[in-house]
Amino acid sequence: MAPYIGITDFTNFEQVEQMLSLLLRKQQSRTTHKLHVGVMMSYKTLNGIETKWSKAFPPKETIVDIFSSAQAYNCIHYADYDSINVEENVRKAIMYSGPYVHAIQLDMVWPDPQEIRLAVSRSWKPNIEVILQVGGKAIEECGDNPEEVVKRLKPYIGIIHRVLLDKSMGRGLGMDAKGLIPFAKAISKQYPFLGLVAAGGLGPGSVNLIKPLLEEFRSISMDAQGKLRSSGNALDPIDWDMAADYINEALAVIETVK
Repeated sequence: MAPYIGITDFTNFEQVEQMLSLLLRKQQSRTTHKLHVGVMMSYKTLNGIETKWSKAFPPKETIVDIFSSAQAYNCIHYADYDSINVEENVRKAIMYSGPYVHAIQLDMVWPDPQEIRLAVSRSWKPNIEVILQVGGKAIEECGDNPEEVVKRLKPYIGIIHRVLLDKSMGRGLGMDAKGLIPFAKAISKQYPFLGLVAAGGLGPGSVNLIKPLLEEFRSISMDAQGKLRSSGNALDPIDWDMAADYINEALAVIETVK
């Protein structure tokens, strides 16, 4: 399972082309990291319900065009912290993502694993990778205990492919990599076949925060979102110069731990 350098909040394919070209040019075959093209969708934007995110997230009808490159790792991020009609809506989210989607990330708090299994198996892309976000609320429900997180993951085995550890959940809060290491170790020990992803406050000038995790887990993936705007406001568009700096710095940090 190839690791990735992720950016979440793409809104058009031109942005994908720009970041993909940069990554491929800078890599020079030194790393195997893919570009994770993250596109946000929520329960409300999927179902046409007005929300403050309606102008920040791309219309669901345009997502298929954003996911036009087979070279990128295209991932729809489906956010629903109330778990409303999970099976139906996750299946619809996959449908709107089109034929080149590679993964769906579940920005949810311990959704019903059987509903996820049914949603994927009944979708038009039953081989899609599933990434489960284990965010601040999910970890809190486990008493901030790595072993409890491992227990909560058990029903998802055979359904999910990667686990994202993210206490920031898109808000740009600085990553506490050392605090995430016990969770990553417990998951890796019990489920070594699951890919690991870390997120939280990564961006230009802060990618080095992930270094302690990279030193322990060389193939861990990363994702950035909130820190890619000079305003710090997640409702504003990404600053793509900042995104380019983030990719460059991510590659440099990865090189230091090889």
